[in-house]
Amino acid sequence: MMLIPCPHCGPRNETEFQYGGQAYVAYPEDPYALTDEQWARYLFYRENPKGPFAERWVHSAGCRKWFNAVRDTRTYEFLSTEAIQGAAS
Repeated sequence: MMLIPCPHCGPRNETEFQYGGQAYVAYPEDPYALTDEQWARYLFYRENPKGPFAERWVHSAGCRKWFNAVRDTRTYEFLSTEAIQGAAS
């Protein structure tokens, strides 16, 4: 079992969370101007590093809030978590 440190609730069991993908991926400024290839790149292409990686998570069985985390993909260790600023509570 892995404990994930929710920035709102503290450490909780991994079964309470859902992964939301890579963090800090900006939505296209004008999505209608993108070609099919550009849109596919935005939707499906993500980094896959060995080591620290910024991710989004949601505490779905707890406070239901989204947060960003940096997790080491080699060890699964959470290096840091932060609340998303300006997100609705």
